Amino acid sequence: MTIRLPAGDGGFRAYEPRKEPLAATPGTPFTSRTVFSAAHVVADPFADSTPDSPAAVDWDATLAFRRHLWSHGLGVAEAMDTAQRGMGLDWAGAAELIRRSAAEAKSVGGLIACGVGTDQLTGPATLDEVRAAYEEQLALVEESGAQAILMASRALAAAAKGPEDYLEIYGHLLRQSAEPVVLHWLGPMFDPALEGYWGSSDLDAATDTFLEVIAAHPDKVDGIKVSLLDARREIDIRRRLPQGVRCYTGDDFNYPELIAGDEQGFSHALLGIFDPLGPLAAEAVRVLDTGDAKGFRELLDPTVELSRHLFQAPTRFYKTGVVFLAWLAGHQSHFTMVGGLQSARSLPHFARAYELADGLGLFPDPKLAEERMKNLLSLYGVNQ
Repeated sequence: MTIRLPAGDGGFRAYEPRKEPLAATPGTPFTSRTVFSAAHVVADPFADSTPDSPAAVDWDATLAFRRHLWSHGLGVAEAMDTAQRGMGLDWAGAAELIRRSAAEAKSVGGLIACGVGTDQLTGPATLDEVRAAYEEQLALVEESGAQAILMASRALAAAAKGPEDYLEIYGHLLRQSAEPVVLHWLGPMFDPALEGYWGSSDLDAATDTFLEVIAAHPDKVDGIKVSLLDARREIDIRRRLPQGVRCYTGDDFNYPELIAGDEQGFSHALLGIFDPLGPLAAEAVRVLDTGDAKGFRELLDPTVELSRHLFQAPTRFYKTGVVFLAWLAGHQSHFTMVGGLQSARSLPHFARAYELADGLGLFPDPKLAEERMKNLLSLYGVNQ
């Protein structure tokens, strides 16, 4: 049996769905790498809301997905851009998400780190207001018992006059943090409002400022997450980090080679693509734990085509593909997103995502995924 998929040029192609899923079983935490999956939120499809309304979240399904990730040994990076921070999920919703997920992590012994930003600021802000907003969120994350991830701030990008403002704000936050944090450099391909972060659009100059922050407070920085989709730059930054400061790759285009590493080091991982890839990614890292880098690459390299498809420009809409695959995989009963973001990608994009994910064996129930894909196609007027 085949399924008719739109080819993107006005025509169709026949695809024969996979019959068996990839064999991947839950397991223990990893020994060679620290690996986080940035997790999506599940919308409440029955809430009477609009794209401008506060997010209506299905908390049961959202927390169930986090338990799924923890069961495979992955950590959860909570309330990050994958959870639609600033794209449907406001600070009030993120705060509730952090509280609930941190409590759930504590109950199951799961690893969790949570995003700290300034998204309670909804208009132009002064540097003092940016600092206070960061402090409020940092306090909530620390009170929840989770590790803090200091995310890039749109408000800081707008208010800062140069590198010295970044050095002052981040230095202040690191001095007062109770435990070492993860610093997150999110590139403008993920969020155009972050253009010129660290005080310069020249990435070499921005890198120097970023590293200056870390060098001044190495005891307060557990690691950095680099999301620039530039493997060479990440490797350069990784090699310049102080001893003991980790690099968590956020490169959804080049993650297999960066995690595998080279003779001078490797990256840990904090990735949005590990939301749909969770069980397969976990299996690959366990192979790497045995020292088998070749086997690790053989498992993970074939996933890059799917990741590059989901994260293609405009990259910030990758969340739509992530939630789409969670629906096909049976992790939620619907394909609805907070902020109405399910409309952000085209039918040919969804069709290709389904084909690639099915080919990798990512769907625990391939028949269910096929039926749901056919249902979506029928809504667009595609008859089988």
